[in-house]
Amino acid sequence: MNNSVETLSLVSLSLAFIPVVVVLVMMFRWSLGPGNALYAVIRMLGQLLLVGYFLSFIFESDSSAVVLAVLAVMVFASSWIGLGSIKEHRHLLYRRALLAIGLGGGLVLILITQGVLRLDPWYEARYLIPLAGMIFANAMNAVSLAAERLYAEIGRGVEWQEARNIACRAAFIPIINSLFAVGLVSLPGMMTGQILSGVSPLVAARYQILVMCMIFGASGISTLCFITWSRPILEKAKPDTD
Repeated sequence: MNNSVETLSLVSLSLAFIPVVVVLVMMFRWSLGPGNALYAVIRMLGQLLLVGYFLSFIFESDSSAVVLAVLAVMVFASSWIGLGSIKEHRHLLYRRALLAIGLGGGLVLILITQGVLRLDPWYEARYLIPLAGMIFANAMNAVSLAAERLYAEIGRGVEWQEARNIACRAAFIPIINSLFAVGLVSLPGMMTGQILSGVSPLVAARYQILVMCMIFGASGISTLCFITWSRPILEKAKPDTD
C-alpha cells in the first residue's frame, strides 16, 4: 500500500467549497441569516491555517515546557467554552469545570500516552497534542451538555437525583451514539486518516478502538466529577426569565 498522503493543491481544495457556497446561497435566499455561518467558515479557515503553522513549530521545538503550556491552554479554554450555555453562573462553575475536565481528561491522557502508547519522550508532541485535543474536546462537550441539562431541570423544580440522572443521560447521548455508529455508519477521522495514509485497516481499527475508549472514559469521568462538584451552586440556580 502507498504510505504517503497526496498533498492537496489549493486549486483542488477550492472545489470542496462548492457545496459550502451552495448552502450559504440557499440560506440567503430563504432569509435564514447566512452571516453567522459565513463567519464560522471564515473563522474555521483562519484557525486551521494558524494551527497548522503552530503545530509545525511545536513538533520541531521538542520542548516539554511548550507541550505542557499547550495542554494547559486546552484545559483552560475547554472549561470556559463548555459553560457557554450557563452564562449567569459561568464564573462560579468555571473552577469546577476546570477541575473536572483537567482530572478526567488528564488521567485518561496519561494512561493512554504513558501506559498504552508508552511515548518516548513522554512529551512527544506529534502524538500527545492530537490525543489531548480529542480528549479535552469531547470532555468539554459532555460537561457542556450535562451543565445545560442540569441547570434547566433544577430550574423547573426537579429533585437533584432525578435532574442529575437526566443530565448524565443527555451528556452520554453523543458518545454512546458514536459507539453504536462507528464502523457501521461512519469511519471516524483518525481511522480514515490512517487508512488514507496507507496503514492497514486492521491496525487502524485498533487505534480507533483506543480512541473511542479514551473519549468515552474522559467524557464520563469529567461529567460525573462536574455534576458532583457543582451541586451546591446548581441547586440554587434559577432559570433565566429574560
